[in-house]
Amino acid sequence: MRDLADRTDVAELVTGFYRAAFADPLLGPIFTEVAKLDLERHLPIMCDFWETVLFRADRYHRNALQLHLVLHARHPLTAEHFDRWLELWNQALDDRFAGPVAEHAKVQADRIAASMLRRLAGRSGSAFETITRRPDQEPADARINP
Repeated sequence: MRDLADRTDVAELVTGFYRAAFADPLLGPIFTEVAKLDLERHLPIMCDFWETVLFRADRYHRNALQLHLVLHARHPLTAEHFDRWLELWNQALDDRFAGPVAEHAKVQADRIAASMLRRLAGRSGSAFETITRRPDQEPADARINP
């Protein structure tokens, strides 16, 4: 198998993924009944997104989080949804491509899914959220004697 190399490869990957996602019993209804996504219109947008993620093509200029927040308000998106999305994405990759860019696509998808899930829950998108002080611990400057 070859690695992802250009937009043609991204289009092959994205098309295969979305065809599987639309047919999936868990994700399909979200795409078809909740989002009412027009696949033919959506595919070039997602190709722009993934071409930007994988090859720094600077083609995607939308706010993916905002679009998912609107969708989440209509139909809550859960860890189960994101886990299934990742399964289908990784399967689409494994069925078509192998190499460093394909592996990078898996890593990026995992990061995107985790960040999106955290953001939809009202938390920081970062995996490194702020460390807070235990409630029973007084601030360090309060323990210093002048």
